[in-house]
Amino acid sequence: MAFIVNLSSDELGANLEKFRIEQRFTKSRPKSLSIDAALDGPPIVLLVGEALSEAGGARSRWLAWVGIAARHGTVGAVDKSITVDPLRECMTAIPLDGSDGILSDIPEHLRREFDLAAPLGMVGACSNAVWQALERALRARFPELSSLLDWLLAQADPPAFEDNLADRSWQEQRDATGSLLRIADFPLSALAAWRRPPSGDDPYTAGLIPQPVEHSLIDYDVRVAGDAFGMFSEWQQGNGVRCDIHVLRDPSGRRLEVVNVNATPVESRLGTDMLYYHEPTKSFVFVQYKRLHPDTRSIYVDERLRGQLDRLEETAQLSSPPARPSEWRLGGDPCFLKLAYWPRNTEKRPVQGLTPGMYLPVSYVRLLLEDDCTRGRKAGSTARILGYDQVERHLTGTQFIDLVKHGLAGTVGTTREQLYALVKRRISTGHSVVLATETSDESVRARQTRVRDRGAKRRTYTHRTYRQEPLEGLDL
Repeated sequence: MAFIVNLSSDELGANLEKFRIEQRFTKSRPKSLSIDAALDGPPIVLLVGEALSEAGGARSRWLAWVGIAARHGTVGAVDKSITVDPLRECMTAIPLDGSDGILSDIPEHLRREFDLAAPLGMVGACSNAVWQALERALRARFPELSSLLDWLLAQADPPAFEDNLADRSWQEQRDATGSLLRIADFPLSALAAWRRPPSGDDPYTAGLIPQPVEHSLIDYDVRVAGDAFGMFSEWQQGNGVRCDIHVLRDPSGRRLEVVNVNATPVESRLGTDMLYYHEPTKSFVFVQYKRLHPDTRSIYVDERLRGQLDRLEETAQLSSPPARPSEWRLGGDPCFLKLAYWPRNTEKRPVQGLTPGMYLPVSYVRLLLEDDCTRGRKAGSTARILGYDQVERHLTGTQFIDLVKHGLAGTVGTTREQLYALVKRRISTGHSVVLATETSDESVRARQTRVRDRGAKRRTYTHRTYRQEPLEGLDL
């Protein structure tokens, strides 16, 4: 199904600046418009502009924007709505009508269906057959639009995750990537378009499709990538490590390097680690993923997990005591477990947003394992269990992210060299690592002001992928 939003040229012009800033919009739609057929193809949205003509004159329409129907809702007591997010400008004139219009390239019966679904000022819908014909015509006549269509379609119709080792690992890496973007206050759409990589050993981010932007916005010298990434440059020279790096920037100059490293075949991989490092405050947060059983939503605590807790406590020792107010943290726990929950065979598409789960500081886990609440159910059992039935209080994803965003959780005074040594050690022990380092000239006050800003305006940013193919040789 494709949704068509047809606006007059005046209305489109009046909203142009708003669309370019927010890159999303919500519009009321007829209550009678059925969306049951939305499963028939990706939920693409075509935003059409129409110049008003005299009575009986030929229609003059053009395709101005394309997007994805993110959700449907209710406006007021009875009206329905459609929210388009993300929304992107075509950046080239794409006429629909007349001999030069793109509609002339599709069969007549599909052209009639499009016209019926595009009343001026309204939201309509046409079949997937219409969209497929339009897509073929757009790619043939406007090849420069193909990268944008690829990016949108990858989000609108993402691959289904299966119950195998590679997909399970990618699920964890995907959640870590989204969490890091939220912590750093970059939109999830920046790294949302994904296709399954060719090898199960590849990092999750090797399958990302970068968002197309104007070339002038991302035209900086990629030959300095090794210097820019600093501690990651040697991983671009070695043997056996797969390292994928994406770079995001916002207009204020903040820079986010997202690095996804796999050093072992998926069959012997031990799990996923997430690290966020805030360069200005020399602070990092460490999250180790643990998968809950899909039925019991719990996990048995074995000696391996206890050993991992020991190592997380050792990692916490990299932190120094706070010396100034901006270094104060809410407790001394920079390391967390995320007990993540993926339902069994109920979600074919990736979960939107963060995967449900519990964020547990290591010191809290230690208390839980000494309390009767985590004992096994059988009389006299010495087994310990962590899960939703056992843990009465935990941090949610939103609570955890807010703590890190505001600098209230994490280490103090940790250098990049210490971070590099930690990451290299985790890789050498068979873990997949998803790491983001944020650099900026923001003051403490400016950072607090930004993270408290809940306005609707979206920050624009640039995105560059420096390396996606498997890398050869880091000597571990």
